[in-house]
Amino acid sequence: MSVEKEFEKLFSLVKNCKDCDLWKNRQNPVLGEGSFNAKILFIGEAPGLNEDIQGRPFVGRAGKILDEMLESINLKRKDVYIANILKCRPPENRNPLKSEINSCTKYLDKQIEKIQPELIVTLGSFATSYIFEKFNIKFEKIGMIHGNIFNLNTIFGKQIVIPIYHPAVATYNPNAKEILLKDFHKIEEALHKK
Repeated sequence: MSVEKEFEKLFSLVKNCKDCDLWKNRQNPVLGEGSFNAKILFIGEAPGLNEDIQGRPFVGRAGKILDEMLESINLKRKDVYIANILKCRPPENRNPLKSEINSCTKYLDKQIEKIQPELIVTLGSFATSYIFEKFNIKFEKIGMIHGNIFNLNTIFGKQIVIPIYHPAVATYNPNAKEILLKDFHKIEEALHKK
């Protein structure tokens, strides 16, 4: 089965998922978007209001910052794949609950398995915590580990994980944009070393 067909099947599962209560209030689930052959997989936390309306990841203010950061390293959305740990919006954009993460990450795991990215970039604490736990990396506060490069040997071969701040940080703290830019250049650096 082609990757496109597998993702269609996956989206159908997500659309019909009732494993947690988030389905009750969503307008559109957000599986993700981008290239199925992407070398880089970006993982955020959960859809927000704009994402819930459009059914696409990172389309609000944080998405504009993400696009800007991608451009800073000569990439576009079509070159990468963007997903979240949750596929449905939590009410009032609250933090994901552990039970919701446990219910939903089977879809993200399938995305990682099908895309097999060389580089996983986690956006913020929730995505970082999940991926670190998945790959048995000791998790510390995002402020201590952002921009660090973690080299892993996984069942998919060598993979790199780079945790960075969630782009939303720069929507309320303009100084965070400089930190994000530096971290994105670490992404570029990691890719060139491969």
